[in-house]
Amino acid sequence: MQTVLSAEFRDTARGRAAESILRQCVHCGFCNATCPTYELLGDELDGPRGRIYQMKQFLEGAADGIAMRPHLDRCLLCRNCESTCPSGVEYGRLFDLTQAALAEKRPRGSVDRLRRRLLARLLTGRRSFRALLQLGRLAKRLAPRWFAPRWLEKVPDARPGPGLAWPPGDGHSHSDSGDGDGRARRRMLALGGCVQSALAADTNRAAAQVLARCGIELFEAPGAGCCGGVALHTCGAAEGRAAARRLIDAWLPHLQRGAEAVVITASGCGVTVKDYPHLFADDPDYRDKAQRVSERAIDLCEVIARELPADYAPATPPQRVAFHAPCTLQHGLQIRGVVESLLARAGHSLCQVRDAHLCCGSAGTYSILQPRIAAQLRQNKRAALTAEAPQVVCTANIGCQMHLSAPGRPLAHWIELLV
Repeated sequence: MQTVLSAEFRDTARGRAAESILRQCVHCGFCNATCPTYELLGDELDGPRGRIYQMKQFLEGAADGIAMRPHLDRCLLCRNCESTCPSGVEYGRLFDLTQAALAEKRPRGSVDRLRRRLLARLLTGRRSFRALLQLGRLAKRLAPRWFAPRWLEKVPDARPGPGLAWPPGDGHSHSDSGDGDGRARRRMLALGGCVQSALAADTNRAAAQVLARCGIELFEAPGAGCCGGVALHTCGAAEGRAAARRLIDAWLPHLQRGAEAVVITASGCGVTVKDYPHLFADDPDYRDKAQRVSERAIDLCEVIARELPADYAPATPPQRVAFHAPCTLQHGLQIRGVVESLLARAGHSLCQVRDAHLCCGSAGTYSILQPRIAAQLRQNKRAALTAEAPQVVCTANIGCQMHLSAPGRPLAHWIELLV
């Protein structure tokens, strides 16, 4: 695609990166065929091709960007278009570059900025989020059905039972000295995360139990919080970088002392961590640190596939399973079929899920900021996942897990089926 950037972007690092991506696009429209918002809305401006053209106009100075913003906001950033594109257009990277430029040139209104900042603070503050979660669950139990506001439906129920435990060795310890008898242990870091630690703490505990049987100790680093993804999706790059720096600073000492890898159990966080080199490309203090962390980050399914013994037998009985492959796993990380093969190795039978490539509508904070579109996509995805009457539905990302869960039918993380 022929591109002539405006003077304010032409000789900048951001502009050069955006121009390189724009020139790859041949405007074929194959991407629209797999775009969830284009399929629902039928508007060219709400598909990847139309959004790319709007971003091009903005970067060329032919549009001020105000009319473009609602169409960008309706993008799920599922990156299905990247998997479909025959030219290898990095749509997600172009989107981030343009969003950053738009935020600087045309800031959001004060009310919108405040709403997004509060949302990010509430979701990433562990104590505040847990307190609000408990209040929400209490209100959900006590409020009469005829009186309860619709937002209470979004409050997830508490998982039944006592939950899993960390294996012996305490996954929250931060000693790197060995197992006490002089033998070195294989150790890997786990991202505790923000929302997942409150809503699905069993995910990391299940991962720790399975990896322990592979001879690997999984542990969470004290002080390691959010990966920065929530802030990046709501407030912008500055807040996202601040959260990412805190996480890098918490992880690096453990990696330097011998932790083999950073295991990411939520694919959405995995995409964010893998993107750290782009996020800190212009930061001389964190450029190399971000690269080291990104290189050592690995999705849980890749670790399990590599380390699981051939004779591994989980205690969980075989079941009919429908697996929801998050967009961040299949399109962001480009990992397909690995979880399904692990579940099959463990004795589970896999249901076929139609339109498995399409987004469920969670997309980080999208389900909160764009509830109408998210609700329709959730309805479509639930129907696809339950079409063959599975005994259990599982996924690989906390956002999808909470978005798709229904009253009395919570979703599991796939690793729980391997314990």
